[in-house]
This record gives sequence, structure tokens and C-alpha cells, in this order.
Amino acid sequence: MMKRWQALTDVPVYPHLVELARHPFDLTIPGVLTPARMQQYCCSAAGFDLLYATQRVSDETLAGLQKLADQCLLVEQFRQMRRGAVMNRIHGYPSEDRQVLHTACRDLFGETPAEPAASAQAGREIARLKVFLEELENGTLTNGQGLPFDTMIHVGIGGSDLGPRSVYEALRAYGRPGRQVYFISNVDPDDAAAVLRQVNLATTLVNVVSKSGTTLETLTNETLVRRAFEQQGLDPCRHCMAVTGTGSPMDNPARYLRSFYMFDYIGGRYSSTSMVGAVMLAFALGIEPVLEFLEGASLMDMAAEGEELQQNMPLLLAMLGVWNHSFLGASTVAVLPYSQALHRFAAHLQQCDMESNGKSVSRYGEQVTLKTGPILWGEPGTNGQHAFYQLLHQGTEIVPVEFIGFRHSQYGEDIEIEGSTSQQKLVANLLAQSLAMAMGQESENPNRRFPGNRPNVILLAERLTPKVMGALLALYEAKIVFQGFCWNINSFDQEGVQLGKVLAGRVLALMRGQREDGGGDSSPEMSLLKMAGIAKG
Repeated sequence: MMKRWQALTDVPVYPHLVELARHPFDLTIPGVLTPARMQQYCCSAAGFDLLYATQRVSDETLAGLQKLADQCLLVEQFRQMRRGAVMNRIHGYPSEDRQVLHTACRDLFGETPAEPAASAQAGREIARLKVFLEELENGTLTNGQGLPFDTMIHVGIGGSDLGPRSVYEALRAYGRPGRQVYFISNVDPDDAAAVLRQVNLATTLVNVVSKSGTTLETLTNETLVRRAFEQQGLDPCRHCMAVTGTGSPMDNPARYLRSFYMFDYIGGRYSSTSMVGAVMLAFALGIEPVLEFLEGASLMDMAAEGEELQQNMPLLLAMLGVWNHSFLGASTVAVLPYSQALHRFAAHLQQCDMESNGKSVSRYGEQVTLKTGPILWGEPGTNGQHAFYQLLHQGTEIVPVEFIGFRHSQYGEDIEIEGSTSQQKLVANLLAQSLAMAMGQESENPNRRFPGNRPNVILLAERLTPKVMGALLALYEAKIVFQGFCWNINSFDQEGVQLGKVLAGRVLALMRGQREDGGGDSSPEMSLLKMAGIAKG
């Protein structure tokens, strides 16, 4: 890894971009959103069109962002990542020191994969998954009474839950008849109890997902589920499967009906295209939609290697985000899908983006000098229009928006009401919101004045299919990676979640009446337990 520019402020083009940011492109000037601008500021890749004429950028701005990407070697670093360079590290300090090869999980469709060994491992897991599905189909794999499995409970948390769950919800329209999937993630016992009340355990598979095999919440929920099987006289070992790292405590054939593997070079939040997501999706959809999903992701990965900013959709989306955050000062970004199927996608992106780029030290262990990752949030439209769009239009916070929409619905079950279909109304609202945020509205009544200049983009595809969903997922993964490279931070570890785990262990020890973990009667942990009414004394 080159150590040429240790901070964004050191990059030669940075002062020029700062100067441009003093007077960003004004979207409220009448007539500025011309057909020519709309046509020029459009990028296409892997089934998506990215419309960005409603961003506060000019040709000069885009040229500056191109230089920023070039001088930070963003595409070169992405290429190195895909080819197995060790990217998960902090130079000079103990760190995970790992490759970052989630892209290898879907690099299965060309003759020359970027990292052949990792893609070969992924291919072997896909082959094992196909065998598993064939055994389900031909009756080789059944429950103790010879009945087929029709339900799966996916047990995981964080990256082992949010990504797979969001993809499953997005693609439920393509589900196989008679198959259903449920998810348990929260250590709150009500989460497991609510699911267990809905399923017939006799025909249910349990897919337990943890790379380390030691995740507290996941193992706790697995134990709850196993006891539920035992209470019904069923052997949980004939129903439980594992997706885990090789050699982990969960890599145990005596406890699991079948095991699939994920590897150290795949981070949890980037793991949806690995067996973490593929096992559940293949059960729910079948193998062909899963392969289409992986192919869509692979197509976007390849698009991310292009040198030209305005032809490289992931890089363009990333640099527009850097412009809004690092130069125009926007602290948050809203991802607003106009598709109910994507109602959990923003939740996945919250983890993928904020756990990746919520860092305050550089890849050289130095305190960063600029803000890094923004706060990401979002909900589906049009529901959000009746909730928080008031702030987006007229609030004091400027929130850049990334709209996601589709020209056609998944099910195609729609009718015309008052001259337009529901899908047409949905898309019309998306387009109208984009223009309203950009252009604003003048009025003599200050309460009805809309200041405009709210930057936004529109991601538009024909229909939300497995292939398109794969492309969308990979688009955001690459965007996050590019932004991390630009801010010179490590987007692939998550040390920030560890302290809470350590303190939770101490609190649990105190609740059990133990003191060996450093907590005593006067410790902050014990004091808080008492104030919470959980410990007496």
C-alpha cells in the first residue's frame, strides 16, 4: 500500500476542491436543469442508471473529483483489493492483517477471476450448496419422520443477519412455493419466542451463522432453539446447520446436520454473497436466482475498476458522497428506496457503511484531520414522505439523498386508478421529490418557501430482480470501500464494537455474583446495576 498521501488534506487537488465548495453549483437558478445537463449527468452500469444532475456539481467539480480519485489511487487500490492485497490493517500497529475478498464470492462467471484461489474456494462452496439442495429435492435429506423440510430459521446477528435479511426481503417475490424463512437475531428472548411460535419445528431447518463460532447473541439464541426442539422430542442435530469459519467451535459435524464455510478474508458486513447469505437464499429461492444474484454483484464489481469517474458508477457515487460530506459539510446521508421490498436495505447499509467508515484513526494509526463516514439512515418511499421529508425540504440540516427506484413492480399486480397505476404514482413521487429538493420554490409566504439546493441522486432500474439486487448490493459495498480509501481509513475492521462486549461481560459477571472481572461494589458497573434496579445493595 502506497503511503504517499496520509490525509485527504495532503492530496494536491484538495485546496482546489475546497475553493470550489465555497460556491457550489446552484440548482435553484431557473432553467439550470436543462435536458443537456440531465443527459450528460447520467451513468449506467449492471442494469442501473445513476441520474445525478440534481447534485451541486459542475463539470469543473467533477474534474476535480476525478483528480482526487486519481491522486488517491482509488481504482488502483480497489483492483489490488480484488486481487488479494492485505487491506485490513493498521500499519505499525497490531491489527487483523487480512485480505479483503468478499468480491471473490461472486467472481465465478469469467475465465480469469481476479483472485483465483479465493474464487475457487467460493466455487467449491457453491458446489456443496447445490448438492445440499438436490438432497432436499430428491428426498435424501428429510426429517426424522421422512417429511421434507419447508421452513428455515436463520440465526445470526450483525453482518450475519442484516445483509441476508435485507436481500431475502427484497427477493421474496421470487420465493419457491411452500418454502418460508424466519430470522432470529436479537438476544432479547422475545425475538426467538415470537419466531418459534410460528413454525412447525418438525419440518424446520435452523441455519446458525457465526464466522468465529463464539458470537454471544447467536450462541444464546441457538441454545434457545435447540431446547425448543428437545422439548418436542426432536433431535436438534438433525435440524441444525452451520455457516462458520473452518476450525471454529461451530465446525462440528456431531452437532450440525451440514456445515458451510466462510473465510477470514470476508468481513461480516460484506458477507451476503458468501455462504452467509447464499444458504438461506438458495433454500428460499433455489440455486438459479442465487447465481443471478451473484452475477449481478460481479458485474458491478467489474464496473468499479473503470478509470473514468463518470463511467464508473460506484466510484462516482462515492465521490459525490465525499463532495457532500467532506467539502459541503453534510453530516448525514439518506437512502430512500421507492420499493417496499427494500424496506430493510437501509438497515443493512447502516451497518455496512457506519461500521466500515466510522473510524477516527488513519491506516497509519494517526488521528484523522477531517470527518470520515457520515451517518446513514433511510426508510421506503412514499411512507417517508409522510414522516421526515418535511425536514429534508425545509429543515436546517442539509441531508443528501440517494433515491432508489424501479420502472416496473416485481409482481406486476397493479391496476389503473384515476388515470395511472400505483407503480406510476410511486415513480412519479420519486422523480418529483428529487426535483423539489433540488429546485425548491420561491413564495411570498415564508412558510411556503422551499430553499432547494438539497443534493440528491436517483438510482433507477427496470425491475428489482435477483440480478439487479446483486448489482445494488455490490454498488454500495464498492462505494463504501472507495470512500474509506479516500479518507485513508481501514474500512474492514470493527474495533469499536469490542469495548461494549468486554464491559457487558463484566456486568454479566456481577449479575451472577462474581467479582473476578474487576468490578466491585463501588465500580461504575455495579453502581449502574443498582440504579437500574437489577442489583440490590
